[in-house]
Amino acid sequence: MKVINFADTPSVVSQYMSELRDVNIQGDMMRFRRNLERIGEIIAYEISKTIAYDTVPVETPLGTSMCHRLSTPLVLGTIFRAGLPFHQGFLKYFDSAENAFVSAYRKYKEGHDEFDIYIEYIASPRLENKTLILADPMLATGSSMELSYRALLTKGVPAATHLAAVIASRKAVDFVAEHFPEDTTLWVGAIDDEINAHSYIVPGLGDAGDLAYGIKE
Repeated sequence: MKVINFADTPSVVSQYMSELRDVNIQGDMMRFRRNLERIGEIIAYEISKTIAYDTVPVETPLGTSMCHRLSTPLVLGTIFRAGLPFHQGFLKYFDSAENAFVSAYRKYKEGHDEFDIYIEYIASPRLENKTLILADPMLATGSSMELSYRALLTKGVPAATHLAAVIASRKAVDFVAEHFPEDTTLWVGAIDDEINAHSYIVPGLGDAGDLAYGIKE
């Protein structure tokens, strides 16, 4: 698996990442969502350099220009709920892409830090001969991403798969490398070395869903 870690090279992504992590800024939910969206836009642009295009004649008012147009059929997949603003960033750039949605959540065992992942909802087009971009802001253990991918495979096997995250743990990167096809590419804003006993990324940024949409009951 190929891993593209944006933290390896300082860029404007570094600015957005610092704001997402900053407890003094996180209280602004609109800004938090927008920064997730911005990082999605940037990753979408970088992915756009790796996919196929056709060269087609385009008539202008003064003549004909040979232009490149996207020929790769795309499906943008996301995991509810924190994935929604991140997904929107991809959709702003790949505005003609089809979309897939998966509801995956942790259910903790009473009195324990252990949990199971439950998939309760999936809506997806067929995936054969298409490129799947599966996005989830927080890649803590990799389990939700892997189970969501397995759920999407009921709609067919994509020709290529890109995974996108804002922050991943080192453990999760190793996990997805083991459980996804070898030619998968992971695009990530930063990789943190630790997860705590509750399986939250450390230092991470907290609960992305709560910070984007408010604390859930």
